[in-house]
Amino acid sequence: FDPEPMGADDMAALLARGSHEVDETLGLLRAQVHRLPDAAQAMAHEVMALQDVLRGRFAGEGPGHAGRIKTRFHGDYHLGQVLVCGHDFVIIDFEGEPARSFAERRAKGTPLRDVAGMLRSFSYARWSALRRMNADALYDPRLTEAARQWEAATRDAFLNAYTTTLGAGGTHEAADDALLDVLELEKALYELRYEIDNRIDWATVPLRGILDLLHPARAG
Repeated sequence: FDPEPMGADDMAALLARGSHEVDETLGLLRAQVHRLPDAAQAMAHEVMALQDVLRGRFAGEGPGHAGRIKTRFHGDYHLGQVLVCGHDFVIIDFEGEPARSFAERRAKGTPLRDVAGMLRSFSYARWSALRRMNADALYDPRLTEAARQWEAATRDAFLNAYTTTLGAGGTHEAADDALLDVLELEKALYELRYEIDNRIDWATVPLRGILDLLHPARAG
């Protein structure tokens, strides 16, 4: 469980995993796009058209590895794994992403994977709240803007608390935007493949996430 320095080979492996995720996910998306809900199909075609942009996010040297660490981490960290217990929280299910091999799930890596997983979970919370209201809520500008603001505020609060706690403990591996962007995008690609295989009507959420991460100026 001891943290180890992250080397250039580790960063190269991280980027290679992301590139593989692009190819696997887009291949599945092309084969299954006809099964998507009507509202998701336009987003799916837009994502497929951005294949080169997606690959470019995992090309080159990527974020620098100097000063980073690799360690054990949760691997499937999201709101559903965090239980409220009195005035505290209990984190459950440490087996990692179910679609990953055992070797992948037990390997050390950057703990920012868990940060990225939780950030993606806030996006799921935003859209699932709107879905639970009614179908029209997904297209009501007043409601969608309020949900967008909630997600932005929640992301900021989580990242600020994470950074403050790391600083207090003298821990390295700050939540820098460059690496988090890469990890969030990889997570959203994994989510899209998972939803196509298991919950096709939820594919809209990771599709939106991928497009927002590629075009942050228009996020929402």
